[in-house]
Order: sequence, then C-alpha cells, then structure tokens
Amino acid sequence: MQQASGMNYAPKGKPQPVVKPGEFVFSAVRLDHGHIYGMCNGLTEAGGTIKYVWDPDPAKVSAFLKAFPDAKPARSEEEALEDKDTCLIAGAAVTSQRCELGLKALAAGKDYFTDKAPLTSLEQLRQAREMTEKTGKKYMVYYSERLHVEGAILAGYMVDQGLIGKVVQVMGVGPHRLGAPSRPAWFFEKDKYGGILCDIGSHQIEQFLFYAGEEDADIVSSRIANYAHPQYPELDDFGDCTITGKNGATQYFRVDWFTPDGLRTWGDGRTLILGTDGFIEIRKYVNLAQPADGGNHVYLVNGREETYVDATGVTGYPFFGQLILDCLNRTENAMTQAHAFKAAELCVKAQMKAADLTPMVPGRK
Repeated sequence: MQQASGMNYAPKGKPQPVVKPGEFVFSAVRLDHGHIYGMCNGLTEAGGTIKYVWDPDPAKVSAFLKAFPDAKPARSEEEALEDKDTCLIAGAAVTSQRCELGLKALAAGKDYFTDKAPLTSLEQLRQAREMTEKTGKKYMVYYSERLHVEGAILAGYMVDQGLIGKVVQVMGVGPHRLGAPSRPAWFFEKDKYGGILCDIGSHQIEQFLFYAGEEDADIVSSRIANYAHPQYPELDDFGDCTITGKNGATQYFRVDWFTPDGLRTWGDGRTLILGTDGFIEIRKYVNLAQPADGGNHVYLVNGREETYVDATGVTGYPFFGQLILDCLNRTENAMTQAHAFKAAELCVKAQMKAADLTPMVPGRK
C-alpha cells in the first residue's frame, strides 16, 4: 500500500472468501483513479474472480495486470460489459464519467461498483436512480475512508453496540496530499472532478449518515476556496460543510489538499463521534510523531471506561464479502442503495451551495 499518495491508497487484508473460485466473476473497466486497485483487492480477497480489464490507455492496463495477473485484457469496453460470466463491473473512471459507465453496466445486466464520488450532478443522480429502479441492479460506491479502514469499521461496531449511546454529532477532517505532478489533467478541471466537497467530501458525508443512522439531511452551509494554487484555478484546495440530519444529528467536516511533505502518510484523517453516553475518536492513517506507528487507532470514552484499541487486523474488511453475497442473493447487507445515493446527493448539493472564498484571498479575484 502506498502511504504517500491517497490516489494510490489500496489496502490489502487477510483473504476472507465468501464464495468459491469462479462463483462470482467481475471485470474492471476504466482505470483513471488508483482506487481501482483497492476495490479489486477487496473483491478478490472476498473470493471474487477477476476476468477482464479494460482501459483506453494500454499503459494503465499493463500496470493493472502486474497487480492482477489473472485478469485478461479485453479488446473493448463492450467485451467486458457484455461478457456473460461477469456479474459486476468495477470502475474508477473520470469522476464526471462514472455515471455514464454505470448506466451502461446496469443496462448490460451487471451490478456496478464505482469509486467515489459516484457522480457529479443531480441530473446524473436522477438517471442512476431511475436505472437501478428499472433494472434492479446495484450501483454501489467505494467510500474507502470507512469501508477500507479497520479503525472506522471497529468504530461502527462500537456505535451499534450502544457503547456511546445515541450519536448526536460526527466531526471529520480529511486532509490529503496534492502531489500535483502525479495527478492527471482532469483532476484540475472542475466539471470533471466535481469540486472538493463532491469528491473527497463524499467520504465525510457518507460516514455521517452511517454513524448517526440518518437517512436524510440538509446542507446548512458549505464553503470552498483555492487558497494557494492559482496555477490550478479550478482546483478547490479547501472545503468545509455543516449538515443537520432529519433526526437532529449534526456534522461538521473539513477537507483540504494541504498535507505537508513532512507527514509520512498522505493525510491525517480523523473522525470524532459524539454520543449521549460517550465519544469515539478514530485516527485513521497515522499517530503523529510516533515513527514506528501506523493507523487504525480507536479511542473510546464512556461512563464505564477510557480505552484504546489498535484495530489493525481486528475487523478485516467485511464490506466486500457482503457486497458479493448481496449481488448473488439480491440483498442489501453491505450498503443500501438508498444510502449510497443519499451520500452522493448531499455531496453534490454541498458543492452547489458552497460559498467560494477565493475572491477574498489577497491578490486573488
């Protein structure tokens, strides 16, 4: 796993297969974001069998085959989409093109698993909802900052067990390292990446809905800015947002592209979950100034105890096996379709509503 770059974040866990080889076949289509590696790691560790890989860039396909040598390069996108053995299409297209790929996959009778953000507009959301209702197929989303972080998974179990009572607020920070020279051109074009609140903000919003048990929410306020990267005028390098859930829980989060080079990982992501009977803090990727230390640090305080758990190796990554079984059994144990779409809806609305602070920055217009 690459620690320096969030774009190449691809955790590997202990294999926990839920099916036998060949019982669940998937193909990878569009390799524009490195998260496709984490997505495919998770599926194969859960017993999935990868068949085809396709991307218009042969270099991306070649690199992917080194990581997944059992895959076959498809001759075209259509060959992968129309393959009779393939149950699910995993894709990490340019963000604005993820919905189009999903619609094609569902129309071809496949379930779809996409990197976040799953779409960039409310019109795309409308089309995706309509297609899932029409076909009965899944449009699932790789919200990796919860689904592929054992500390975040363990915190979910703690909440479910009632260890902090009813969740009333979730606070999150999602700083990322920009690494501009390694980023593709589309990453800096807002109509393609969707804006910072739509993009990496989607992780934060999804976590709020999950931990607070909220099925709907309102964007109270949101802000974006380009504070320090005038050479990339369409980049939001900062964003924050305040949300109120329909059941009264609240959220504040901040996302940014200001991780300094002195940090050994790509971002000091943290989540604080406040309940009526206690609180949980998750330090996801690093414990500052502890050189031999990794992530997955979970701190719990309630009326009975003050405790710390290193969640590394504790929970595994159950989402992927649950997703495979959901696809085979037409259940919704990994994530409901309503939840996946509600997080997408709110991140688009947060971006649309955001006040742009850039003109207030000295020397900027």
